[in-house]
Amino acid sequence: MINSLNKSQVERFSRQLVLKNIGPKGQKKIMSSKVLIVGVGGLGCPAAENLVRAGIGTIGLIDNDIISLSNIHRQSLFNSKDIKKTKVSVAANKLKKINPLTKIKTYKSRLNENNIEKIIKNYELIVDGSDNFKTKFLINDYCMKLKKKLVTGAISKFDGHIFTFDFNNQKTASLKNFYQEKEISDDFLNCEFEGVLGTTASIVGTTQANEALKMIMEIGQTLKNQILIIDLLNLNFRKVKFKKSKIK
Repeated sequence: MINSLNKSQVERFSRQLVLKNIGPKGQKKIMSSKVLIVGVGGLGCPAAENLVRAGIGTIGLIDNDIISLSNIHRQSLFNSKDIKKTKVSVAANKLKKINPLTKIKTYKSRLNENNIEKIIKNYELIVDGSDNFKTKFLINDYCMKLKKKLVTGAISKFDGHIFTFDFNNQKTASLKNFYQEKEISDDFLNCEFEGVLGTTASIVGTTQANEALKMIMEIGQTLKNQILIIDLLNLNFRKVKFKKSKIK
């Protein structure tokens, strides 16, 4: 055994264990972590899959939606046989087959003001794959209140936005510091009318998982007080800084 990892675990995670920034110490941090995925859709599917493959100890999945034919092109955990089934139940079954070591908890409901605190208090990090700003701001506010880590993603057309927040750090800006308006149109997030390329969802969701793993292991640089803006049509990646400020 390598630092209390058994033979099967060493073999399963061997390719990331050899990375000097991870090793057994980092792997144990991954395996003891608890992550909540809000929205099991275009972002939540690849985020959850990559986190489970990496060995996350506990994954929570919250979504009240059922799978439709229009979901299949970008929601990577689903196929045509899954149509009309609930997203969280199908995702949980498939994730469990990928890595039976990960505990999967499901919530067949929509995250709202009545249930959010009760749910997110049990997780150290939240991956926000929701599709509206009301939910995003709600998650942001409660992660601030409970001092959680948060990785937020948004997609439309060929574009993606990614934020990371560690609200244990008092200098960390919030989502509301970037979006100054009190009310924001969800047009940017409306895949039904604006459209989205499936690969855009996969890339942004996978990047969210990557940021979550770095935050869990406390390695590398995160997007603290920055937004990563991805333009996949022109293959342009850029970061924009923003500051913590008093929110009116």
